[in-house]
Amino acid sequence: MKALVIQQSGPIRESCVIQEIDRPAPGPGEVLVQVEASTFNYHDVFTVRGMPGITIGYPRVPGLDAAGRVIAAGEGVDPALVGTRCVVFPLHPTKGLMGEMLDGGMAEYLVAHADQVLPISEEMDAAEAASLGVAYGTAYRMLITKKTVNPGDRVLVLGAAGGVGVAAVQLCKDLGAEVIAAVGSEDKAEVMRAIGADAVVNYREHDFRKWVFEHYGKPSRRDPGTGLDVVVNSTGGDTWVDGLKCLRRGGRVAVCGATAGFDPKEDLRFVWTFELSIVGSTGFTRPEVEEVIRLTEAGRLRPLVSTRLRLDDAVEGLAMLEDRTAIGKVAILPGGATA
Repeated sequence: MKALVIQQSGPIRESCVIQEIDRPAPGPGEVLVQVEASTFNYHDVFTVRGMPGITIGYPRVPGLDAAGRVIAAGEGVDPALVGTRCVVFPLHPTKGLMGEMLDGGMAEYLVAHADQVLPISEEMDAAEAASLGVAYGTAYRMLITKKTVNPGDRVLVLGAAGGVGVAAVQLCKDLGAEVIAAVGSEDKAEVMRAIGADAVVNYREHDFRKWVFEHYGKPSRRDPGTGLDVVVNSTGGDTWVDGLKCLRRGGRVAVCGATAGFDPKEDLRFVWTFELSIVGSTGFTRPEVEEVIRLTEAGRLRPLVSTRLRLDDAVEGLAMLEDRTAIGKVAILPGGATA
């Protein structure tokens, strides 16, 4: 079968190739899934670069997220699963993350544990379905499960054009919050408006902290009506302190990643003076991914897939994430159809 393979850690275009590898066979408790679509997450970029403290056995097929159809079942698996159209839950119950500790979805076929099969309708778009696990599951846990955002809250989403960012914008709007999307280009700003953001700030043209002060007031300990209720920050780096300064007294910052840097400058005075809460969140559970599938099938969420590529073009698709040119999700369709 054809697959995207990481041969070694290093630059994406030097470390990744499209090649023929053996088609896997399901073992006890496993199923074989014919992949209809797989989508990239920034975690795949880290997998190629190499991550401190995590040993990845190369060669490795990346891709945490995949959707497809079960075509074979291993020993001990209910044969009724064969034929099931599904999202593959990204976390294997004993081996770890797909695409990191075992081969993932950037191939024509993948093997998963039977417990990773999350059924979807025949009508659901494969690329949209393959967008739900990591990005939407992560955002749902961070914002909904942890009760970080409430109806009517003013919410600033930093990095709003990324996978988790788009999911955060949509989930906050579905909850009834007022959403401000921070992005780095006018093209991305137009997309944010189209998916329902109430306001958009281009951080390359405007200091987003000053923009918030101009539109929502500089936060004051004595005026609860100034500033924002929540800042969603999955970027870290230079955005950290400015994000804290946007929050009203009692505000919350939700953090689930650090794509722009994990060791930012800190100013603890804002944390105690404004009685801020820092809500850390990692990963997702099966019930959380099942819920975002339900919300999508009910029409309340619409995953944003801006780019659909054939498997032969998967190296460039992954490079789009590293170069930050992607909006929403980049999907790879092993079957070849990209319409």
